[in-house]
Amino acid sequence: MSLVSLKGVSIRMGGHLALSKVDFAIDRGEIVTVVGPNGSGKSTLMRTIIGAIRPTEGTVTPARGLRIGYVPQRLHIEPPLPMNVRRFLSLPRRVSDREAQAALEQVEATGLDNRPMAGLSGGQFQRVLLARALLTRPDLLILDEATQGLDQQGSAAFYRLIEQLRQELGCAVLMVSHELHVVMAASDRVICLNGHVCCEGAPEHVASAPQYRALFGTGTGGALALYRHEHNHSHDAHCDHGHGPAPDPDHDHDHREAS
Repeated sequence: MSLVSLKGVSIRMGGHLALSKVDFAIDRGEIVTVVGPNGSGKSTLMRTIIGAIRPTEGTVTPARGLRIGYVPQRLHIEPPLPMNVRRFLSLPRRVSDREAQAALEQVEATGLDNRPMAGLSGGQFQRVLLARALLTRPDLLILDEATQGLDQQGSAAFYRLIEQLRQELGCAVLMVSHELHVVMAASDRVICLNGHVCCEGAPEHVASAPQYRALFGTGTGGALALYRHEHNHSHDAHCDHGHGPAPDPDHDHDHREAS
């Protein structure tokens, strides 16, 4: 049984059709990445999966007892706020020092306990957010553009860590990213979203699909070797030759707030 499945999910927001008839499922152990242009509904899809948005049409069916860890796209903490890493890890549920230390070790961020959140580097901040997500012992780890603001080397290191955690925890990983060069090599399956699922499958198949190239061009092929893990899944590309709803140029529906 899938960890979570969506059937015919449509989302209408403020009169705009953000998602149309999306069918989606993810199984334990998969790393699946959602790509698409701004306003294509990527973050809307993530927020629907975690239950923050209710579908206008269709159904979302999580596995019984599904635990989700969520790393938001952006989380702003005011510099004057006296919030160190240890206190942050106990929000919203208090955790023991042992649990906090174990989570920081998992993400290779030991020694940051007493550091102020506002004083962390971009890479450190994202690892702390990841540690907090791991405290739920997730079956499904969702990352909404979690490497935004990191340089290419930092992004590649973060994705290597995600692969390591997938192997250690046996969880599924669902990512949204705009970093096509790294993501296409770091995923078992890629879903190309543009208001609807226009193409999905193994990275090498999606990269050559006309629907993908129409959105992103052909410039990603030579960079797929930047970071590659062995794919355990074999998926040919499945492409929707329909058009679906076009993204609204006046509204970016990839929400920025953290849950």
